[in-house]
Amino acid sequence: MRPLRSIIAGLVASILLSGPVGDVAAAAKAAKARPKPVQSPAKCEMPKFRIVVDVGHTPDSYGALSARNDPEFGFNFRLARLITAKLKSEGFAATRLLVTDGKARPSLFKRVSVANDGRADLFLSVHHDSVPDKLLDTWEFDGAKSYFSDRFSGHSLFVSERNPHFTTSLKLARLIGRQLKEQGLHYASQYSLPVMGRYRRQLLDKDVGVYRYDGLIVLSRTRSAAVLLEAGSIINRDEEMEMNSTERQEMIAGAVAAAVGEFCERR
Repeated sequence: MRPLRSIIAGLVASILLSGPVGDVAAAAKAAKARPKPVQSPAKCEMPKFRIVVDVGHTPDSYGALSARNDPEFGFNFRLARLITAKLKSEGFAATRLLVTDGKARPSLFKRVSVANDGRADLFLSVHHDSVPDKLLDTWEFDGAKSYFSDRFSGHSLFVSERNPHFTTSLKLARLIGRQLKEQGLHYASQYSLPVMGRYRRQLLDKDVGVYRYDGLIVLSRTRSAAVLLEAGSIINRDEEMEMNSTERQEMIAGAVAAAVGEFCERR
């Protein structure tokens, strides 16, 4: 296994987030003539709006390795923490950062349990991207054999049709994608290509890069609107450096906060 760098140790799971039936015939007839009331979505009160910002992966199951052998978990933690702070500063006081431990699959169900038990209104999972192994090239970094792919770059957004709030999830993902685009960032278009093999996904929005991914537990099992953000490619050598920069992290966090603010205003 390639050496790990920048593993953030000592993290533990964050606990967040928290007329009678039987009318007479005349009444039934009158009721039938009236149009059914349309239920509008619950109003978004920013201080009470429960948002879970999930750090993708765990220290034990750290996700992808970057082109310079840094684990994805560290990238995810830094950006998710910044997004959480930005949302809070914008008035979303009930935003919580979710960090889980343990192996990959059990940790996924922990995330879902925390979000559902805390009655989250929104769930955002933060990740950084790689490519299938067949697309990797080799190079030497710090005297060690390393892997990279400069062929693809960009962010991407995923939602699941199995989520009970799929339409709302898609709306939020589009808002985030639009905000990122307005910052001059581009999305990763390769997920719609045959070269991705089993990682190929249906592109739902070709303008801002929203894909359908029904197999993700954190998207399909949560009982709130849920979006997974791949913030950028850390297997691309140039983009890895950009993703490590404070400027790029601030840009993404600001875009997410602006999108959530717009989403809340439309509720």
